Amino acid sequence: MRILHVSWEYPPVLYGGLGRHVHALAQEQAREGHDVTVLTQLPPGATETEVANGVRIIRISPPQPEAPREPTALVEWVTGLNFAMAAAAPRVAEIARPEIVHAHDWVVTGAANAVRLAAGAPLVTTIHATEAGRHQGWIHGTVSTTIHQREFTLTNLSQRVITCSRRMRDAAITLFGLAPADVDIVPNGINVQEWAVDEADVEAARRQWAANENLAVFVGRLEWEKGVQTLIDAMPLLATPNVHLVIAGTGSYEAALVEQARDLIDSGVITVTGWLPAHDLHALQAAADVIVVPSRYEPFGLVALEAGALDVPVVVANTGGLSDVVDNGSAGFRLESGSPPALARAMDQALGDRADSAHRVGRMRERLETIYRWDTIARSTVETYARAINEAQTFPRPDAVDAPAIPDRNLL
Repeated sequence: MRILHVSWEYPPVLYGGLGRHVHALAQEQAREGHDVTVLTQLPPGATETEVANGVRIIRISPPQPEAPREPTALVEWVTGLNFAMAAAAPRVAEIARPEIVHAHDWVVTGAANAVRLAAGAPLVTTIHATEAGRHQGWIHGTVSTTIHQREFTLTNLSQRVITCSRRMRDAAITLFGLAPADVDIVPNGINVQEWAVDEADVEAARRQWAANENLAVFVGRLEWEKGVQTLIDAMPLLATPNVHLVIAGTGSYEAALVEQARDLIDSGVITVTGWLPAHDLHALQAAADVIVVPSRYEPFGLVALEAGALDVPVVVANTGGLSDVVDNGSAGFRLESGSPPALARAMDQALGDRADSAHRVGRMRERLETIYRWDTIARSTVETYARAINEAQTFPRPDAVDAPAIPDRNLL
């Protein structure tokens, strides 16, 4: 099958999990024998076209080399990138000749629609997260309104929609008025072999971060929805003695979290590392006695898979896709999202009953070797493509969709 992915991030540009997902999926599809092209942005120093690991990459210059972090400026920058990609759509369609166009999130709405019209191919969209979900169901302000409306437009232009978890599927159906039969669940994946860490590096990380203590680790963006504020409040409630928490990451909520944790940082209970290189980050994760994912909103929860690949028990909030990942608690420890006492109890359980933790780690490993393999995920995605191509012959999607006004209520 001739496949065209449209993604605003693809190596060497990586902002988060979306780009890593597209990269791994595209490479696996190419290994399976498909003709795979990725349309993405051109960063400084990269070539406009290349073939890497069997994937043809076409890069288009964005309005400015670096995507701004300020939300209003980011939306304007994304709009400019879409105009540039849309202008290149006829050329891209001629080169890739796609039978299916696969868009990844609202950031490529205009570009993906332009390419699917130029190619005469149906559109499939993966919604990796939603703006309403990030804000607990509420949409206020120009930025959030714009993002939500583009999500609505993209999903309703799509022949089929993919989400990464059951709760994300339910949210997409509710938020965008989609027919349940048109939404498929295909999870994110992980290559376990890429997560092998040398024992010497693990021992060095233990010495650096918690030589004589229990080591709890959080890894991720420091944003409100990641729930680190709940983890900080849980630390004084732990019954387990000598637990050191390392928070690895950066983000717009970092200063507020550091201020919240000031006393615990000063007393040596918590360390906030900021950004860490991948080598050091993986060693830290592998050295942990428990990895904690306390999110208030989490469409999937890739960090939980990473914990499983490193044979480290994981404690997760019962939100979004995390419940799917830990198999309703059989492959990890679950707790009520946003509750410091519940989080402290779950961490105590993970640290206090090592035999139970080992059993859950084993269950997670089984899931990684079956459900979350990239070859399994690639084949499931291609099955969605085949359904979309078949359905488009009878019920094709319209060329354009107008997003409705957003009601003043919780959308979820």
